[in-house]
Amino acid sequence: MAAGAVVLKAEGLVKAWGGVRAVDDVSLVVEAGRMLALIGPNGAGKSTCFGLLNGELMPDAGRVTMLGQDVTGWPPRRIRRLGVGRTFQITRIFASMTVRENVQAALIAHAGASTRLFGRADRRHLAEAAALLDRVGLGALALRPAGELAYGDVKRLELAIAIANRPKLLLMDEPTAGMAPAERAGLMQLVAGLVRETGLGVLFTEHDMDAVFAHADRLMVLNRGQVLAEGRPEDVRGDPRVREVYLGGHQPPDGGMQTT
Repeated sequence: MAAGAVVLKAEGLVKAWGGVRAVDDVSLVVEAGRMLALIGPNGAGKSTCFGLLNGELMPDAGRVTMLGQDVTGWPPRRIRRLGVGRTFQITRIFASMTVRENVQAALIAHAGASTRLFGRADRRHLAEAAALLDRVGLGALALRPAGELAYGDVKRLELAIAIANRPKLLLMDEPTAGMAPAERAGLMQLVAGLVRETGLGVLFTEHDMDAVFAHADRLMVLNRGQVLAEGRPEDVRGDPRVREVYLGGHQPPDGGMQTT
């Protein structure tokens, strides 16, 4: 897909809980070859917005278009089959399977084959699984049980699983949550490399502002369910409304943003 092509478009999304609008008329666009970060203080509506986009929640109003199709109300499984990858704030892997088997299972599922009879002797998609693990830096750990991985490596494995279906759009919910600073930087550099190499479009939520400002092409800031600001990182960083709401009026000396 050509760089700049729209891979995700949300228009006028609304979701209310008990009369309170958790998401209130939110619209956004993600382009191929670009990374959009969705940020904001706790309770801003990020998780609800993400749920509306990935099919876990049905909007009260608005529309979601992915890869040229109206997917409003589609379940997550159907959205994934369209060519959308997903990682989760709480990792979802098969701890009793090896690292390679986790990726093989994802590849088999993407091919439309049943995984019910999948076992340790299964030879399907071995080469492709090995290539994906090498790409995320886990090639040497292919035969290790996934449950024995360090947390940072689990996040890398989840990324390999997410890109097993060769998505054109990747949705990442708090991808660096729980990781050490060096691990966060490494994971986001890996994602940025995939974006450059494949033209992948990425939407991610994130609390680590170092990761956000180092890698996002554009930022959208939510506050109380509404879009407070949207634009290039340098423009959002200088927005006094963002500093007031998200930083308590404080601008860190190095010009970066930090959550409180």
